[in-house]
Amino acid sequence: MNRHPLVAVIRLQGMIAASGSPGRLNDATLAGLLEAAFKRGKPKAVALVINSPGGSPVQSALIAARIRRLAEEHEVEVHAFIEDVAASGGYWLATAADVIHVDANSIVGSIGVISAGFGLHDMIGRIGVERRVYTAGASKSQLDPFRPENPEDVARLKTLLDEMHGNFIDQVKTRRGAKLAEEDLFTGAFWLGARAVELGLADAVGHLVPVMKARFGEKVRFRQYGLRRPFLSRLGLSLMQDGLAMAEERALYARYGL
Repeated sequence: MNRHPLVAVIRLQGMIAASGSPGRLNDATLAGLLEAAFKRGKPKAVALVINSPGGSPVQSALIAARIRRLAEEHEVEVHAFIEDVAASGGYWLATAADVIHVDANSIVGSIGVISAGFGLHDMIGRIGVERRVYTAGASKSQLDPFRPENPEDVARLKTLLDEMHGNFIDQVKTRRGAKLAEEDLFTGAFWLGARAVELGLADAVGHLVPVMKARFGEKVRFRQYGLRRPFLSRLGLSLMQDGLAMAEERALYARYGL
């Protein structure tokens, strides 16, 4: 029997979203993979290799909570290794780890919440389109992009965003605790990896293989886990859906200059 220590390596790459588009990270698609990684072969550690610009706060919270439940249930330590970016929801995932490692050039942080859209009411007026909406409930059509912006709707949305932001801050403070620097880290700003270590958002600059060998010895074994693209998608039979998903993801990465 091979008794050399085993590290399960889970690649978390891409946008975090509830949709089932190829490459999207969400709790439903990751559940089985995470369960297998923590159980199969009794690993000494689980390594999360993260490259994500963020996305859904709900899915970020669900995935991170599942990782913590499994880590505690199986008494397995969790290490996060941030590659290009772990920002916004991507950083939320990183906080599920006991130790966060970065490259000196990784982009880390963006602890904030954003909501974006378009206002199209002037455009439809110019082309002679009349918007007709009938509701039961005063707030049912709030933030309709085809109607002028209502200050009350905006105020309500900002309240919700503030509450989500508070939940994100609580997650970071709970997981990072006294490691955090004595400055405001929750403005939505982001930093390079080496600076993130100084600020307490990460623990050290280090890469997967050398760090795990230093921790578990030269003969440590690695078992890789990652999402697979659906069969039809691999055949190129969903090019339009894939193209739209890729454009959305590229726009998210572009916020961080990537």
